[in-house]
Amino acid sequence: MGLIARLSRVVPLAILLAVAAGVIYLVVTYRHSPARAKEVLITAFTWICSVLSAFFLLVSAYAFFDNAPAVLDLTLSFLAVTLIGLGITRLCNHRFLKRNSAYRKKRLAAITRRRWPWER
Repeated sequence: MGLIARLSRVVPLAILLAVAAGVIYLVVTYRHSPARAKEVLITAFTWICSVLSAFFLLVSAYAFFDNAPAVLDLTLSFLAVTLIGLGITRLCNHRFLKRNSAYRKKRLAAITRRRWPWER
């Protein structure tokens, strides 16, 4: 019963993340291509889940030291959802790059530019 109660509290966060994903995907698909939309979506969600995880970790630490078990329980549930979301996005990123190798980050060649007064 406790697990169901925790899951019911994180449903709004999961719905918010799903709506944000849908909006990002639709906008980038309209402007570019579906493959580019997937790349942008994975990058955006990695960033969003990382920031939310750091935030919920700080709030959890504050609630732990402030001796607020209800807040600690809620923030740990949110932290678990964001960490699971981060893990899923990293897995999706791995699968996406495996199937679309053209989107891998390539190293750029270093260019040396001499500036005045050292120009020759």
